[in-house]
Amino acid sequence: MAYPRKPLLLAAASLLAAASIIAAADEPTELFGESLDVTVVNVDVYVTDKAGNRVQGLTKDDFELSEDKKPVQITNFYAIEAGRPARQPDPDGVAAPAVPGAPWAAEEIPDEQRLSLIVYVDNFNLRPFNRNRILRELRQFLGERVRPGDRVMLVSYDRELHVRRGFTSDPLVIAAALFELEKLSAQGTQADSARRDILEAIDEAEDVSAVHGRVRGYADSLFNDLEFTVSALRDLVEQTAGLPGRKAILYVSDGLPMRAAEDVFHALAIKFPQKTSLLEAQPYDASRRFSELANQANANRVSFYTLEATGLRVSAATDASQSNPGLGMEVEQIHFANLQSTLQMLADKTGGVAILNANQVLPQLERAADDFQSYYSLGYSPAHGGDGRYYRIEVKSKRKGLTVRHREGYRDKPVDSRMSDGVLANLRFGGDANSMGVNLEVGATARRSDGLYSVQLTVRVPIGKVLLVPRAALHEGRVTVYVAALDEEGETSEVGNAPVAIRIPPDQVEETSKRYYAYSLTLVMRKGEQRVAVGVRDDLAGTTAFLSKSLRVGS
Repeated sequence: MAYPRKPLLLAAASLLAAASIIAAADEPTELFGESLDVTVVNVDVYVTDKAGNRVQGLTKDDFELSEDKKPVQITNFYAIEAGRPARQPDPDGVAAPAVPGAPWAAEEIPDEQRLSLIVYVDNFNLRPFNRNRILRELRQFLGERVRPGDRVMLVSYDRELHVRRGFTSDPLVIAAALFELEKLSAQGTQADSARRDILEAIDEAEDVSAVHGRVRGYADSLFNDLEFTVSALRDLVEQTAGLPGRKAILYVSDGLPMRAAEDVFHALAIKFPQKTSLLEAQPYDASRRFSELANQANANRVSFYTLEATGLRVSAATDASQSNPGLGMEVEQIHFANLQSTLQMLADKTGGVAILNANQVLPQLERAADDFQSYYSLGYSPAHGGDGRYYRIEVKSKRKGLTVRHREGYRDKPVDSRMSDGVLANLRFGGDANSMGVNLEVGATARRSDGLYSVQLTVRVPIGKVLLVPRAALHEGRVTVYVAALDEEGETSEVGNAPVAIRIPPDQVEETSKRYYAYSLTLVMRKGEQRVAVGVRDDLAGTTAFLSKSLRVGS
């Protein structure tokens, strides 16, 4: 699921170079007015009282919001209680209370508040028994506590990422797919064997030179595995960047070491205190990588809900079945804390929940379900626009005694980056967001001399949905079209884009408002199953549309 991208300028690439796309349209000219880039940052907030109970009925006046320690105005306020809108904001963003006893209207939650939940089963860092026990409770959780309107996806990590089920609005489909994972091997037992061997070697060694090299080799191997694990998580977070709404990753594993082999270096120092130093463990510290992962998740509105499948841990030092009685409780406690600290940190920094030391996780999953179904969304428009910087966010309650939880920050991405994210997310996961009513049509396909195919596409934009600005003898609008392709081998093109000028005579504005502006482009594609995604942005109004279509190229 790495989705490698091929450069646009290569002849074998899925998509023509951006320069070729621009040439297919009228050359745009400078329009009256500037492009509108109004960014609304949504901060999902979970509020509890001293007893840990969910607090409902708050309004935007109950919160203080700051960015990089500077107060900002809350312009958008949205509340969800028990999985449905609690109130509707008026045009000024003030929450109007629901009428007591009035029936709830079956309204849809806006796209920017819809949940995309990814169940991530890390088989590489799981023991089979622990995994299968947890999967039983996960099936019940998905069947009972995830709203049918939310989107759920199932992935597993087996040294590389595999999509077991794509996004679906039926959580029972994902619950059923969990049965299939029980048949797969889980590789956590191999890690146990390797750790047991190195600890036994330390315990039996008479001189540090006899075991020091093995310790370093063990740490190198563990750190290398850890980097692959973090890389897979980073890839997944990046791929979900363009999905609209809230995103949550329910990450299931037996824990990840914040510092690879930290416990083993401690065991070495305990056995040979005069000949070793704990400073040797510093090169294997992965805390910075996990912090970067958390920041990336925050930048893309992704929260981590981490679930430790191990259950209540029992120290090997107190287990008579273990062959290492001399290890000591200290080494085991360091090992446990090291594995759990990563899960806790990812959840804390992204506004999620860490479930640790629980033989039965279903009761604690209820807290995650409460987050999915009862929360506040505070929106604000930052003064800066698309500078690419990471900004820290802080939310406080004006009411005393309440605890507020939320993600720690976000990255202010430029318009082109946000549009590219949206196109790629639509390409990979589907789920069109097309309030503009844009159409995508596939035209003629022709085989080229190099064995590739030229495919004609037409993007039809409703003129009535485009902001037209009077200028001299014409009314003018400007849209930018973004396009990318995914082939059957999983290779993704880069995102090409082209500005398009729409010019309408004043006396034809009303008539043409009911028509479409047709923009044609040519893609160079391989033979086989392909998927094309298009994004359209009205540069003057700031509105966007994303849609995709599958096609088969060649016979």
